[in-house]
Amino acid sequence: MPPVREQPRDLAALIACPRCDALHLAEPLGPNERAACARCGTLLVTPRTRSFLHVVALAFTAMILMVAAVFFPFLRISAQGLSHDSSVFSAAMTFADGILAPLSLAVLLTIVGLPVLRFAALIYTLWPLANGRPAWPHAAQAFRVAERLQPWSMAEIFVIGTAVALVKVAGLASIGFGPAFWAFCVLIIVTALKNAFMSKWTIWDAIDAR
Repeated sequence: MPPVREQPRDLAALIACPRCDALHLAEPLGPNERAACARCGTLLVTPRTRSFLHVVALAFTAMILMVAAVFFPFLRISAQGLSHDSSVFSAAMTFADGILAPLSLAVLLTIVGLPVLRFAALIYTLWPLANGRPAWPHAAQAFRVAERLQPWSMAEIFVIGTAVALVKVAGLASIGFGPAFWAFCVLIIVTALKNAFMSKWTIWDAIDAR
C-alpha cells in the first residue's frame, strides 16, 4: 500500500499505521491480498470474509477457555502433607466479605468480566459480516467498546504476576499447576492470534459499507 506523499482530497481514503503512524492511501485489494505498512510492515488490511471468520472463531475459543480458566483448579499447593486446590473464582471470593469486597470485584472484573465482554462485542460485530450479511444494529458502538476495553483486559498480566509470585512461594511449598493455569496460557496464545488476524480498518470499512 503506497504511503501518502501529498495531501489527499478524501481523508476517508487514508489509513494510519497503528504502530508507527505512517499514513497510506487505501487501494482496492484482491480476494486474497493483504496490505502492510511500507515503513514497519504492520498488517493494515486483510481479506474480509476469511479474517472475520478467523477472529470470530478465536473469540469463541477464548470465551470457552476463559470459563475453564476461572472455575477449574488453578494451583495445587502442598506442604507438610497438606494440600489445597484453588481456582481464580474461589481466590477472588476469599475477599468478598467486609472492606475488601471491592478488591474481589475488581479482580473478577479485570481478569474475567472485561475480556469476556470484549470477546462478546467482537462476536456481535463480526458474526453477520463473516456470513455476508449486513451488520447488526449498533455494531459500530460494539466494536468501539471492544477497542476501548483492550488495554483493560489483563489476563496476560495475571499470568505474569502469578509466575512472579510462584518464584517467591516455590521455596516454601510444592506447587502444581491445574488445568486453569494451562487454559490461561492457551488463552494468551489465542488472543495473540486473534490480534494478528484482526484488521481494524477492514472492520470499520465493512461496517460502513453495509
